[in-house]
Amino acid sequence: MRLLVGLGNPGERHARQRHNIGFMALDAIVRRHGLPAWRRKFQGMVTEGMLPAVGGARVLLLEPATFMNLSGRAVAEAARFHKIAPADLIVFHDELDLAPGKVRVKLGGGTAGHNGLRSIDASLGSREFRRVRMGIGHPGDKERVTGHVLGDFAKADREWLEPLLDAVAEAVPLLAAGDDAGFMNRVALRTRPPREEIEDGPPRGRAAPRAE
Repeated sequence: MRLLVGLGNPGERHARQRHNIGFMALDAIVRRHGLPAWRRKFQGMVTEGMLPAVGGARVLLLEPATFMNLSGRAVAEAARFHKIAPADLIVFHDELDLAPGKVRVKLGGGTAGHNGLRSIDASLGSREFRRVRMGIGHPGDKERVTGHVLGDFAKADREWLEPLLDAVAEAVPLLAAGDDAGFMNRVALRTRPPREEIEDGPPRGRAAPRAE
């Protein structure tokens, strides 16, 4: 079994904030793959089911109901109960150091000041879990970081946010099967902007059509 964790803060007040993109990703996965309704367990909300990976992949999805800086409590409780090793844990979270809409998968490493990751590290006693870093962009000034991550996504963000969440949900079976590169490639392909058509002339190397 893989344990998929989305990081965020609970409650309607925080639901649309950039810091909650991890929750948004898990909600999209549940919708896409028809997983059962969320239920309360392990100091959070959980659901589980099969993803259509090679041979099928059983997953447990968890959204901690604690605040971000205590996320590790729920993660550790679920991992202990199901005997899930850190190598089978995948955490979806916001990433300031990636442009909006970009996604990278990383195994281990530091927390880069992310309170949710720091709590999971401390609770598990291990950093050897995978992180799905979902870019929200940096406000450009460290004094504005808190307001940025705890601010709601703007209406203009929907142009990249909704396609990103759809792409992550579609590609997650690759991630569950251990194909991190395949997952990132699929997401990049699904979120690539359409190529602009040349409107002021024919493509290079081809003659303009002759008038009849």
